Amino acid sequence: MNISDINPNATGLEQLQAMIASGRGAPIGETLKFRLVEISEGHAVFEAEPGLHAYNPIGSVHGGFAATLLDSACGCAVHSKLGADQIHTTLELKTAYHRAITEHTGTIRATGSVLRIGRRTAYAEGRLVDANGRLLASATSTLLLMDRSA
Repeated sequence: MNISDINPNATGLEQLQAMIASGRGAPIGETLKFRLVEISEGHAVFEAEPGLHAYNPIGSVHGGFAATLLDSACGCAVHSKLGADQIHTTLELKTAYHRAITEHTGTIRATGSVLRIGRRTAYAEGRLVDANGRLLASATSTLLLMDRSA
């Protein structure tokens, strides 16, 4: 599902609210088993259940799983502040890993928050925590803002 399929004339926040209300998400969320659970202006939260589907060869959840959750949280936080005529793409994502994630970690939450939005770029940060609030990974993101018609 593409969020612009919901209503391409809606603001970014309205699109994301409609996505949550519909119970549907992007195909990557289905593949990696994560979902958008909260959205407000400049703030997004995803939840996931880490499992064997996300394991790397050394026996833990692949770092790309955490990075994908953080990229999604930062991106949706920025998207929530965009007008109907705008889109974004990630220019840079810097991720730091603080604790290993395994199938026994339980539900994890990635929270993205907008730090600043300019005319052409946006900056966001993300935190990935377990159910006890322990920091698993963190990220900073730089995003390019574009006109939807471009």
